[in-house]
Amino acid sequence: MHALFHASAVDYIIIALYFVFVIGVGFVLRSRVRTGEDFFLSGRSIPAWITGLAFLSANLGALEIMGMTASGAEYGMLTTHFYWIGAIPAMLFLGIYMMPFYYVSKVRSVPEYLKLRYNEATRAVNAIAFAVMTVLTSGISLYSMALIFQILIGWSFTTSILISAVVVLVYVGLGGLTSSIFNEVVQFFLIWAGLLPIPLIGMHSLGGWNGMMARLPQGFGHLWQNLGNPSHNPMGIGWLGVVLGLGFVLSFGYWTTDFLVVQRTLAAKDLRAAQNTPIYAAFFKMIVPILVIIPGLIALAIYPKIGHSPNMSYNLALPLLIAKYYPPGMLGLGLTAMLASFMSGMAGNVTAFTTVWTYDIYQAYIRKDASDRHYVNMGRWAVVVGVIISIGTAYFAAGFPSVMDYMQTLFSFFNAPLFGTFLLGMFWKRTTPWGGFWGLICGIVSAFLMYFLLPASTFTSPDAGNFWRAWWAWFITVAVTVLISLFTKRRPVEELQGLVYGLSKRPDYSGYPWYKRPGYLAGIVFVILVGLNIAFW
Repeated sequence: MHALFHASAVDYIIIALYFVFVIGVGFVLRSRVRTGEDFFLSGRSIPAWITGLAFLSANLGALEIMGMTASGAEYGMLTTHFYWIGAIPAMLFLGIYMMPFYYVSKVRSVPEYLKLRYNEATRAVNAIAFAVMTVLTSGISLYSMALIFQILIGWSFTTSILISAVVVLVYVGLGGLTSSIFNEVVQFFLIWAGLLPIPLIGMHSLGGWNGMMARLPQGFGHLWQNLGNPSHNPMGIGWLGVVLGLGFVLSFGYWTTDFLVVQRTLAAKDLRAAQNTPIYAAFFKMIVPILVIIPGLIALAIYPKIGHSPNMSYNLALPLLIAKYYPPGMLGLGLTAMLASFMSGMAGNVTAFTTVWTYDIYQAYIRKDASDRHYVNMGRWAVVVGVIISIGTAYFAAGFPSVMDYMQTLFSFFNAPLFGTFLLGMFWKRTTPWGGFWGLICGIVSAFLMYFLLPASTFTSPDAGNFWRAWWAWFITVAVTVLISLFTKRRPVEELQGLVYGLSKRPDYSGYPWYKRPGYLAGIVFVILVGLNIAFW
């Protein structure tokens, strides 16, 4: 495969400086890592604005940058639902209602909360499922990145994978979550600096928003207008599927229970900072479509054949624009921004895997009473193993072109039932340990059965299939949990203090100015969200 262009010495120097900086952060922060809490949860000492940016940056990984630009070219503004209704309400719910349970109960991971609220069996199901899914998805980050470097500058697939894997291994292995979070903040600014010129230059060259829309299929600039009839929009789904499947189950399942994002909130210095973390992130999340979806629209306007010829898949939307608009030097910055997005996504996966493996599998079932130092060392070895498995799954992904969609589907299968388990556990004190366990098992099994037994033609599009399967998996989880809870023994109320709504002391921020209070900030975000949906109706 011929490279789209040749990187100059300046480009390589920019990329090399980035690698040196990232590894340097790991070495500097190593001296701060003394205890397990330092390594796995940054000693719960980080201000809200830093955890907020890390929260968002860990989610600006390979699938996000590449995949959403490709979706923008394929589906138009409909893709923005993944950012607005498919993220913001869930992020606000996490900050206002769920963070008090996570933070005050002093849990070190999401599975550990399930142990306290339900039982050891429920924790085990979640820990094992999460560990497997996390390592598989971090391999996909590596695969996407290697593909980009192969296409853009002709690096070999193996060289790209090994260089990036080693850099992530060094900085996460040395500095743990703190190193990952500080690098994620730097990566956040790098991603914006490196990729923002594309929508600006592209829109200018096309004659602004109206000029771009004139070159695109009808309806590509609207969010809701064409959702009345699934056959009238490229995504093949109606408004009910978007609201229930994406806006409720998939988004809440991901943003409120996925440990990769929750881990960043647990690193915050106090409860208010932890609550504000996803709320601060929500302000930035609303403008991410400028960075990923607008370039997809620009790519379609400039290359109308994209997605319809063998050599121009939708996945090439962003690389083609970088090749078109960036001169030497700028190219290095653009490549570094993409590298930063892939590495922050992979590091997020590896740090979350390491914590769940060490605390929820190794300490829980293999070695219960070792020293804190032993668990930090185990965490470092888990980073090594996690990165090695990621390299393996990157090659696995290379052999199966559709593995990204497949992985996202599986990921949603685990998160949708888990959200049902959490919702009942946090807000209904009558939920019993075995109700939670069997509800979660039935939800996961039903999601797999629907995927493998229902023919693909059942749904109008892969996205419609994902949304509706997630909804029914969640519904089955809730129904089974409620049914079994009515006939099994519940935990004593004393054991549920701080774990269930109504049995927990609500934080009081009445002495703080409005701009520091989670409730007020969440209200402002919600008003902006409604305004954006109306503007792009």
